Amino acid sequence: MDNQKNEIRMLIDLKRKIIATALRAEKDGLCRQKSGNFSICIRDEKKILITPSGVYREELTPDDIVVADFDGNIIENINDRKASTELMMHIAIYKSRSDVAAVVHTHSIYASAFAVAGIKISPVVTEAAFYGEVGLVEYAEAGSKELAENVKEPIKKADVCLLKNHGVVTVADTIENALLKAFYVEDVAKIEILSKLLSNSK
Repeated sequence: MDNQKNEIRMLIDLKRKIIATALRAEKDGLCRQKSGNFSICIRDEKKILITPSGVYREELTPDDIVVADFDGNIIENINDRKASTELMMHIAIYKSRSDVAAVVHTHSIYASAFAVAGIKISPVVTEAAFYGEVGLVEYAEAGSKELAENVKEPIKKADVCLLKNHGVVTVADTIENALLKAFYVEDVAKIEILSKLLSNSK
């Protein structure tokens, strides 16, 4: 009985972490309105906790977070929400990277501009060392099986990937570190764009 209570408490705590991360990402401009999605993986139970689709972040409660297995089957959905449309992409990432415990997908402006241009962000400042190489994922429709397939190889080589004509995905051992990588890559992208504009104005 105590073990069951502890498992429920742990699950609620992880759901709260996801909500806190999603709220901070929006507050600091990494995503707006209902865009972006966030997840945590419980490896030993093969469970993925993910934000729902179509819900404003400030309205989220732990009961809105959807729990799925590694095959995409919904195993807990207390408030009867629709799982994020990018669930398949998150699953593909977790299956491709056994070291990853959290995924953050944002539509931050400057990094997304590189994604639209199909250009990798250069390590122009030291913050880039925190996330390393930036991968580029070929375009596929959001939420599609094709996008899930396309992300598999690039994510094996990079903790940050640009989804062409779409946005950014970051991975880490914790959701806090995945979010930090999303912040850093956005900052580095902004600095690179502004530095190029300044260089061209000379």
